[in-house]
Amino acid sequence: MLASLRKAGSLVTSVGQKRFLSIHEYQSMKLLNDYGIATPKSIAARTPQEAYDVAKTFGSDNLVIKAQVLAGGRGKGKFNNGFQGGVHMVDSPQQAKDIAGKMINAHLITKQTGAQGRLCNTVMLAERRQPEHEYYVAVLNDRAFQGVVLVASAQGGMNIEEVAAKDPAAIITTPISFEYGLSKEEAIGVAQKIGFKTSETQAAAADIFINLYRIFKEKDATQIEINPMALTTDGEVLCMDAKFGFDDNAEFRQQDIFAVRDISQEEPSEVEAQKANLNFIKLDGSVGCLVNGAGLAMATMDVLSLHGGNPANFLDVGGGATPDTVKKAFEIIVTDPKVKSIFINIFGGIMRCDYIAEGVIKAAKELNLQIPLVVRLKGTKEAEAKQMIKESGLTIIPFDSLDEAAEEAVKLAV
Repeated sequence: MLASLRKAGSLVTSVGQKRFLSIHEYQSMKLLNDYGIATPKSIAARTPQEAYDVAKTFGSDNLVIKAQVLAGGRGKGKFNNGFQGGVHMVDSPQQAKDIAGKMINAHLITKQTGAQGRLCNTVMLAERRQPEHEYYVAVLNDRAFQGVVLVASAQGGMNIEEVAAKDPAAIITTPISFEYGLSKEEAIGVAQKIGFKTSETQAAAADIFINLYRIFKEKDATQIEINPMALTTDGEVLCMDAKFGFDDNAEFRQQDIFAVRDISQEEPSEVEAQKANLNFIKLDGSVGCLVNGAGLAMATMDVLSLHGGNPANFLDVGGGATPDTVKKAFEIIVTDPKVKSIFINIFGGIMRCDYIAEGVIKAAKELNLQIPLVVRLKGTKEAEAKQMIKESGLTIIPFDSLDEAAEEAVKLAV
């Protein structure tokens, strides 16, 4: 979100460990309501019958049903059963039940999910409110301001990065004091700048801005995006949709937030790696990588690319890996059917090369590894590690040169 606004420039930032927790829209709506922020009334349903029962409780037929998957572009998405669209207008409880039956337990494919889509195990029914005007609001950390900012625009309901590229003046960025938050005067000033006309709607928008920052700080959020925030035709200011991200490092003090994590929305191999304290991101290439240190991992991926290869993953085992950790890393790598070769590149500083060698040998034997294995080990206990590999009797191809090792791994993956 907001890549152009946040000036996230480095590949390490985009590919390194990023497991910021996201929550579903219906969970976001509850969190907003808990902080006194007005939203359309909304209720989640996990079965078609629940959707029918929920729709009946609204006392109105002007509803919308939304598939709850952690991906953008739901409205234009398509389910793997052929049903088109993850957002629909609903005019009766029976229609809600019928549509929920086509969404729940199907995979919704959008421009953000890839071809496999994301499993929809919940739908949200919400009252249909008519916007008179739509706005964009976000709270996030910004490098340029070296702190938290409120980002607002009168051009809501659309891709904010496109707005920023075409009309930068349409984006209002306001630094927020981390200690004191946003003052009422500052918040009203932002509301006025993005076009709220009356004192009542300005005050309502200002209260939303202030409370969004309260959530950001008190819940250890990494980003909050409201798109759109709407002034409705009946004069209310409502948050119509919300996306939250939370800092994984704060899980110990945000247990209520992390308790609602939906791992069905995450890459299974990444979930498994997280349990083993491995920094792992699945990619689309054919060369499996096992490296220690994020910088060396990025360099390894770059060298593979220079030789015409594509890494199948980012995997940093860290400095405290044990032979069992290395074995677990291997198990995760080989579950990817795209992997045609594995490249191990270790610089033994804190990490001992013999630990890596022990884990590699153990994994190769126990997993009956058939995938070609290229190993480059340098540093602490390097000689011992190389001797262990030599005596293992396994077909492990050793190299001292990073460039030569990467070139061989790419050739073997063809």
